[in-house]
Amino acid sequence: MNELVALFALGLDPLELVVRGTAIYWFLFLLFRFVLRRDGGAMGIADVLLVVLIADASQNAMAGTYQTITDGIILVSTIAGWNHLLDWASFRFPAVRRFVEPAPLALVRNGRLMRSNMRRELVTVEELQSKLREHGLERFDQVKLALMESGGEISVLRKEA
Repeated sequence: MNELVALFALGLDPLELVVRGTAIYWFLFLLFRFVLRRDGGAMGIADVLLVVLIADASQNAMAGTYQTITDGIILVSTIAGWNHLLDWASFRFPAVRRFVEPAPLALVRNGRLMRSNMRRELVTVEELQSKLREHGLERFDQVKLALMESGGEISVLRKEA
């Protein structure tokens, strides 16, 4: 019975767990936001980050890297809390939304390739042509605007005939 109780005792200071969870969350969030613009499909940066961090934190709690399950619960709760707070603040405050979600970036404007933007996002001409074909377009001169969206997708607006 003592071993069962020991599983739920605190092995580390709860404040230390909150600080560790906060530091890792924000480091990885900023890395994803400013360095790795393209992310996993329709999931946002914070969503991908949440899944990865919670998977790691909970794995450590389950496998015994932490001394107790409670340590893992506090760390996972901290990570989930930051994610929820960021989602709430993004919804409520436009300034936070601009920080959290990058603005769409033009890759093609009025049929003209924006090569510096393509280079910055590491988008090749072939990738862009593939996206045009998905939208039923064959040539860049048929494109009014092609944007790299905040989630990493490329949206295309065709020129009116």
